[in-house]
Amino acid sequence: MTVISSSTVTRRETLAGLAAGAAAISLPLPALATSQAATALLDDAAWHLLALKPESATSLGLDSGAHSALRGRLEDRSAAGQAAVAALLREEMARIEAVSSSAADPMTRTSLAVVKSAYRTALDGFALPYGDITVGSWRNTPYVVIQNVGAYLDVPRFLDADHPIETAADAEAYLARLEQFPAVLAGETERLRATAAQGVIAPQFLIHKAIRQMGANLSAMGAQRGGGDLVTSIERRTREKGIAGEWAMRARDIVSTKVAPVLEAQLAELIRQRARATSDAGMHTRPGGDAFYAWALRASTTTGMSPDEIHKLGLEALGELQGRMDPILRGLGYTSGTVGERMTALGSDPRFLFPDNDEGRAQIMAFIQKRVDYIRTQMPRAFSKLVRGNLEVRRLPLSEEPGAPGAYGGPGSIDGTIPGKMWINLGTTRLHSTYSLPTLVHHEAIPGHVWQGEYSNQLPTIRAMLAFNAYSEGWALYAETLGDELGAYEGDPVGQLGYLQSIAFRACRLVVDTGLHARGWSREQAIDWFAKTNGSGREEVTSEVERYCSWPGQACGYFIGRSEILRQRARAEAALGKAYDLRTFDNAVVEGGNVPLDVLAMNIDAYIAGKKA
Repeated sequence: MTVISSSTVTRRETLAGLAAGAAAISLPLPALATSQAATALLDDAAWHLLALKPESATSLGLDSGAHSALRGRLEDRSAAGQAAVAALLREEMARIEAVSSSAADPMTRTSLAVVKSAYRTALDGFALPYGDITVGSWRNTPYVVIQNVGAYLDVPRFLDADHPIETAADAEAYLARLEQFPAVLAGETERLRATAAQGVIAPQFLIHKAIRQMGANLSAMGAQRGGGDLVTSIERRTREKGIAGEWAMRARDIVSTKVAPVLEAQLAELIRQRARATSDAGMHTRPGGDAFYAWALRASTTTGMSPDEIHKLGLEALGELQGRMDPILRGLGYTSGTVGERMTALGSDPRFLFPDNDEGRAQIMAFIQKRVDYIRTQMPRAFSKLVRGNLEVRRLPLSEEPGAPGAYGGPGSIDGTIPGKMWINLGTTRLHSTYSLPTLVHHEAIPGHVWQGEYSNQLPTIRAMLAFNAYSEGWALYAETLGDELGAYEGDPVGQLGYLQSIAFRACRLVVDTGLHARGWSREQAIDWFAKTNGSGREEVTSEVERYCSWPGQACGYFIGRSEILRQRARAEAALGKAYDLRTFDNAVVEGGNVPLDVLAMNIDAYIAGKKA
């Protein structure tokens, strides 16, 4: 295992040093020493993990100076690479658990608790007989390569969107990563075979989708020997920057002679597995599937809730939300049928739809920008300390759209050179409407994922790297509620319905995810129930249900996380009375960083105590 140590003073380290100096005024010397030792340990842990996950170093803007070698590397996704990550986590856990946190300052105690929780959960996942396990992230799956999982999707998108090309050295690093891409694909293919040998094969309908997407990638690579997006990205960006060199020719040679043959082998393995696959959707039909799902739920919700408890919560919440939607629908003249049936009728109203062509796609992008501009102006009403909101809205790569959700987003680099992204799926405009897009902006961009991530980027490096699904997605769903509370739908009952339908959509996820993986629901049963109950478009619901089949448990984090943030807000309001301030509460949540839900409660305890003092 290669370990890269930090030898340069970064902006964060400078800030940490200033904070430690300020803390010296109030902390006894032993406590200060403990905090500094823990901070050094956490910083080491970050760089040790980044050495194994170099793409994260690039996305965070940390692959420069003493760490510039990381810019030319890709993560090892083979079984050996996975074993190296697990070994590192065991090593780091032993070091971190040996540190007493009782005398450390509150932020350091939080950071230690966060790392322990993330590493312990990941190690429990690595102990399972199969699965693609992440460390402090939202995507865990039993399947190594599928319609929304795999290097065949991740690496091209990463190289185009996050890998910077400002100099010839950056372009060389791009080509170095491209050279490693075949080995990454081969490592995944071996794991794909090994998992199949254990009897764990993805549902046939997911494999079919992945085959179609992978085939499209290969076709693009071979078209007139063009090489596809992997070539056009470096060709376009070096030309724009005036960087002389045979970049496109060199990239095309790597893609055609090295990448394409290995990707063809991966495609052949998926085709073989499709012949053995069934249409069974849930984990309960896979060997050890109940154990995997139990772990996935724990990882995704950071709670010990059972499938039955989650299923019941979803049904109860859905009833309450549709009770709020009913009178609004009646006021609009939609009086007959269930709430889901009436929302289906609303969803087919041409007044709220976009043309399903390039003109409609352009209208969607303009609509999103207008909503971003509006919600930016409202942020001083919700936060006492603001961040930049460094955001770029981009269409998903065409090859990814068939297997992707309607949108997703995340923060950019720590130094701001790489903006946060809101990725929008424009494969068909039928995925979006004028009343659903505003909540999507609040969720994915501001004050959702992009906004919250900028606060986490101000914390120690390891904290910027680690995320907890229930917090990340819970915050993004809470951000939708903030949008409503800040007046995004005043005088707009249809927009209000879009917001309530979005929250209800996440309540439906609790029912559908547990239905698929613990109650024997089929894909078709889940799609029918979801579309009829929530009135969502069938095309959108189909891709959603298929996503739950490949990422068991992940969809349950949204509503559970939002519910806990709202519960903590109600607790703070009751405890503080007139001293309660929404702006300082929201800052307490985001400045505490991305945490498990029990640590969130501890952070709000400290917030309440501080306000009272």
